Amino acid sequence: MKVAVYSTKPYDQAFLQRANKTHRHALSYFDVRLISATAPLARGHQAVCAFVNDDLGRDTLEVLSDEGVRIVALRAAGFNNVDLAAAAEQDMTVARVPSYSPHAVAEHALALILTLNRKLYRAYNRVREGNFSLDGLLGFDLCGKTVGVIGTGKIGTVFARIMAGLGCRVLAYDPAPNPDVDKLASYVPLEELFLASDIVSLHCPLTPDTYHVINDDALARMKRGVMLINTSRGRVVDTQAIIRGLKQGKSGISDSTFTKKKPIYSLRIYPAG
Repeated sequence: MKVAVYSTKPYDQAFLQRANKTHRHALSYFDVRLISATAPLARGHQAVCAFVNDDLGRDTLEVLSDEGVRIVALRAAGFNNVDLAAAAEQDMTVARVPSYSPHAVAEHALALILTLNRKLYRAYNRVREGNFSLDGLLGFDLCGKTVGVIGTGKIGTVFARIMAGLGCRVLAYDPAPNPDVDKLASYVPLEELFLASDIVSLHCPLTPDTYHVINDDALARMKRGVMLINTSRGRVVDTQAIIRGLKQGKSGISDSTFTKKKPIYSLRIYPAG
């Protein structure tokens, strides 16, 4: 099968080439995003392989269909960037990654927490400048802190287990509670999670219900010094709300230059894609 691979990075090509030794498909690599304007590049291919930032809306799918594409293979678990109704109308099959290492994402979230807590990014820059001062680099013990986990699927469950193992009190929110999390965390309403958490970590898919789940109201409920970690989709966080908080002096990045006032919130945002 001839497959047009969009949004390709060198590492994508390396892994796909290795896997394709078994399947022997004809892969064409494009570093551009898949949108309606670039969809004609797939002419002569039976399938396209797309990533999270590719636009598989109606316009794009119609062009792909006209070019003979019958299969859309996603290199991600999320499919919010695909117009499934339009794909069905074009008789196109959409396939996604059913799962991938939940440990990799959960451990990355922990790495972000430790990096921010212990100011490793700032310490690294200081050392490069020959400054070995410890002022402003103090963090806090994670043990005993309250961690709020929004979304308790496979990744959220692993993350909850990691944080519980570090001695944290774990709160969780999910419309569909996971029995495996019951022994690790306490399920609470979202408002209670915002009020009580020292760290809030997002592990939810992007849906109409989770779009901008972190917004002005959510930030207003969070406690002083809260740490916000997002390893899910970027649009679950309202970035403009964060900026408004920074400008108003109600929120800030630790040791930021946005305001001389001590921030009510220390927000660190790490969108995932």
